[in-house]
Amino acid sequence: KSFCDSLLIIGIPDFSLYYFYGSFMQTFRLIQIKRSDLCLKLNVLQIIDQEINPYVDKWEEEGLFPAHKIFKILGNAGFLGVNKPVEYGGLGLDFSYSVAVAEELGNINCGGIPMAIGVQSDMATPALARFGSAELKKEFLQPTIMGDIVVCLGVSETGAGSDVASIKTKAVRKGDEFVINGGKMWTTNGTQADWMCLLANTSDGPPHKNKSLICLPMNLPGVHIARKIDKMGMWSSDTAEVFFDDVRVPCKNVIGQEGMGFTYQMLQFQEERLWGVANILTTMEKVVQETVNYTRQRKIFNQPILYHQVVHFRLAELQTEIELLRSLLHRATALYIKGNDVTKLASMAKLKAGRLARELGDSCLQYWGGMGFTSDVLVSRFYRDSRLMSIGAGADEVMLSIICKYMDTLPKK
Repeated sequence: KSFCDSLLIIGIPDFSLYYFYGSFMQTFRLIQIKRSDLCLKLNVLQIIDQEINPYVDKWEEEGLFPAHKIFKILGNAGFLGVNKPVEYGGLGLDFSYSVAVAEELGNINCGGIPMAIGVQSDMATPALARFGSAELKKEFLQPTIMGDIVVCLGVSETGAGSDVASIKTKAVRKGDEFVINGGKMWTTNGTQADWMCLLANTSDGPPHKNKSLICLPMNLPGVHIARKIDKMGMWSSDTAEVFFDDVRVPCKNVIGQEGMGFTYQMLQFQEERLWGVANILTTMEKVVQETVNYTRQRKIFNQPILYHQVVHFRLAELQTEIELLRSLLHRATALYIKGNDVTKLASMAKLKAGRLARELGDSCLQYWGGMGFTSDVLVSRFYRDSRLMSIGAGADEVMLSIICKYMDTLPKK
């Protein structure tokens, strides 16, 4: 706060600030940024350095991080509702500030914890904030923003991942309640969550018009956490398989209009995908810089590995790709906050982020040699964690289909 206040004292305006920075992503470059954006970034970094990174290795080993504790710290600082309404505890800023926070969360030394935070702040709550009733916002959104409770998103199922229209979980109306049966798979935060933003079929109509989003408390009778799923990466983030056996939920817990759940979830996906791209950008840049540092001091054939042209040229290519992706992200975000449909651009950004993460992780790990094959370095953790980027929130092939739809190149049915 004192640093941000000093910006005013020396006469730097609120609307824009040009500055050189190095601590955020380990490199100096000139950017334009809002003063409040800079303050957000500095505060996020302080929490990461003091409350998260010192314990990441322990949480990775244990396969779980204390979501309630960390989310409360972040909630007290305002980072779980950056673009959410002030009347429900949010900061009331636009989505570009959420992107800025997501980028800084990429400084966490693993992928699992940022992903879990993203579910809480920008993946499970956009529809509730935009379409939910005042009663639902008071009961579920406000304590989620404050970090008092943990949320998970219930969309994917064993037989329906990226193909959201094919989900089978049903919510049948009986009086003033829905009776829910079915199950959800790959549920981030699932073992620790207090409530779920659940997508379920609420009628037998067309698959794009028969679904609703429902606020479902996880302590209701009939909600069963079947298992905590062991994963290739994202170890510190808990992922659950959840079953519903005659779970009764009040009909008033439906977010917005009944039958609009598929549409609402597609809108949520836009923020989720942009958030995910922003988050992995910083981590990629961090991996490149750590690889530069390692190859500069590690020698082979009497000279640093970095001095071999194939190495420093490759790292230059990767850094260029990162900057190009950042430009696409910022363009999509700028259009989104002006109310434009950015489905195509968000899909392009996510597609590129997933492919670049795989390419970058493989290239950088190679330059670490035997050390890269151990669990002791960030590059190997990134190699494991980042593979999810091309799968979660819509697989690469789904992103390509969306892009083709907007290009009008899909085969006619």
